[in-house]
Parts: sequence; structure tokens; C-alpha cells
Amino acid sequence: MPVPPALMALRDVSYRLNDQPLLQDLSFSLEPGELVMLRGPSGSGKSTLLKLMAQMLTPDSGHILFQGQESTAIDPVAYRRQVSYGFQSPQLFGETVYDNLAFPYLIRHEPVDEAKIRDGLAQAGLPEALLMKPVTSLSGGEKQRVALLRNLQYMPKVLLLDEVTSALDGENKQRIGGLIRRVCRQHQTAVLWVSHDPQEDLHAGRVLWLENGRVTALAPHAEAQP
Repeated sequence: MPVPPALMALRDVSYRLNDQPLLQDLSFSLEPGELVMLRGPSGSGKSTLLKLMAQMLTPDSGHILFQGQESTAIDPVAYRRQVSYGFQSPQLFGETVYDNLAFPYLIRHEPVDEAKIRDGLAQAGLPEALLMKPVTSLSGGEKQRVALLRNLQYMPKVLLLDEVTSALDGENKQRIGGLIRRVCRQHQTAVLWVSHDPQEDLHAGRVLWLENGRVTALAPHAEAQP
């Protein structure tokens, strides 16, 4: 039987900015249900890589494949519902937390899954009373968790996370790590997660190291070294 394609794969991807190479000949793949931590020094190209995979930037050369298909051949709206990007400093919209968590259902013309929203709040360590709270009154950590929960309502196949726990304390980092692991396991979502916290590597099956725009290691977290 033919081997099915990886959920997401990069083949010799390079990207330049102002004629300076930021990423060079990157090749790796993500499989369903896999959590990979993306590590590397500041300026190594981690955020740029996520933006390329999210179609926020276009590579100068190489191929980004989603389920075996060139990502650029997929309708951008459909692609971004399958490949979701989580920002370190997320933008919330509407007036309340509920507006944000209901939005993914409304744009799909589906009934809002109230039970799923409330379950997500509990898993993220947020009270139900937060639902009607104005987004302008949230702390940085609350904003990060609400934005992540909003991403999860889309049920993406790939989740790209860029320092999404940077404003959280240790206890809530553990909560969010557990939530992300459960999403990987239960829904077979592939996650690529940028973090500078070595403790978060423990959530991952593999760690991918970037340095000077190149992959310098991709191995199980216990073995990966820069």
C-alpha cells in the first residue's frame, strides 16, 4: 500500500528579507497527533518559520505541503481554518470573551458549542464568569488563554504556537501544556510550538532546533541538543 503523505511537510524551504537569508533549505514534517517544540536563540527564524507555514509569508524557494498538496494551491480561508496560528500578543475582538469563543462557530454557520467552550475554560483555569467580561479588562495571561481557546474552537489539523504561554505563571503553563497534549491525542492535531521554557519540552515528542536559519537538530526531547 502507498504510504500516506505527512500531515504537513517542508521541502528545502528558504526565505530572505532585504536580501538577507533568514531561513535556508529547511526540510521536516509533522504527523497527526504530534507535538514538536521549536527552539533556538533569538533571531534564529522561529517566528518566521511559523508565519511561512501559516501563509502569512511566502517562501522564496522550496515547498510547503499540507496533506500532500502545495499549500499555495489551497484556498487561503479554508487553509487557515485547518492551520491555525497562535500569537504571543494576541488580538481579541468584539466586546466580550464570549464573542471571541463563539466566533469560529458563527463564521461556519454552526450552533455554538456552549459545553465545549465551558469545558475549555475549565481546562485553561479560567472561570465561566469570564465569558461576559470585556476583553479590554483582561490580563496578558488571560488574553493568551482566551486566544488559544478561540483557535481550538476551529478544530484545526495543525496548530502553530508562538510563545503562547509567555505571560503565564508556572501552574498555568502546566495547565495549558496539558490542554495542548490532550488536543493532540484526542483530535490528532499536529502542534509546532515555539517556547523558551525548557520545562515545556517535556510536553513534546520531538524538539526541533533552529540556529542561523537552519535546522541543527530534530530529535526526541531527551536527546535534542542545539
